[in-house]
Amino acid sequence: MQINKVGVVGCGLMGSGICQVCAEAGYEVLVYDLTQELINKGLARVKKVLSRMTARGEISERDVHNIVRRINYTTELRDFHDRDLIIEAIIEKIEPKRQLFSRLDEICNESAIFASNTSSLSIIDMAAATKRVEKVLGIHFIAPPTLFRVVEIVRSVATSDIVIDSARKFCESLGMSVFVTQDFPGFVMNNIQIPMLLQAVRILERGLATKEEIDLVMTKGMGHRIGPLALLDYVGLDVVLSMSQNIYEETKDMVWAPPLLLKKMVAAGWLGRKTGRGFYEYAKES
Repeated sequence: MQINKVGVVGCGLMGSGICQVCAEAGYEVLVYDLTQELINKGLARVKKVLSRMTARGEISERDVHNIVRRINYTTELRDFHDRDLIIEAIIEKIEPKRQLFSRLDEICNESAIFASNTSSLSIIDMAAATKRVEKVLGIHFIAPPTLFRVVEIVRSVATSDIVIDSARKFCESLGMSVFVTQDFPGFVMNNIQIPMLLQAVRILERGLATKEEIDLVMTKGMGHRIGPLALLDYVGLDVVLSMSQNIYEETKDMVWAPPLLLKKMVAAGWLGRKTGRGFYEYAKES
């Protein structure tokens, strides 16, 4: 199953990053979002990252031109009719993902592979909304995919071996380290990472340390590149809250129970970098 033409649904933080790494690897990418304004924000984000890479001497201006040229945009899902692989990177809720895959199932070639970038939701539940359950899998990139070059491929009970093999080869062609895991809530990476982030919020909530001290412990003491509260701000407090709620509802494991402070901050609209305020304050995204 040869993958040449790639489609990405969603041009937010993850979607734009996925588009960039695919275009860097030479793939023709078509990205969809609801409005031209959202698309323009995603393109601006890609160009900003590429500009930083150019300033560091990692790529040339010609490289930037070629990468941007390979990314095309649409607000019409029907334009995905000729894609070999479609990766969704939309809101972390099961029903919108099911609805999306059901629509794409009617639009796309029978051979097209559908992948979800979900970090917590059931792949087979999404696949069940299509007539191609064997061609649906998870391809979970870490934010930002332009920096963290590792991907977990998630196999549902129905995903075929040939689809897994095609997805693995595709991800390796992006320069990613790849491993295959099972369709279990949180998969591998988030079963390790998210409980740690939630525990950092609980420590702050209990007044055991300041936010700066918590992040300092993990960066200077544990060698992490970024502290857990700063990482929460980067990923988005709403994203982590939704993820933890999804997995808690499915497993009833208390390590996934979202702290009250996290719920209150999301209710206040303090979602992290994208809103200009989370555990820290930032210049709001334009």
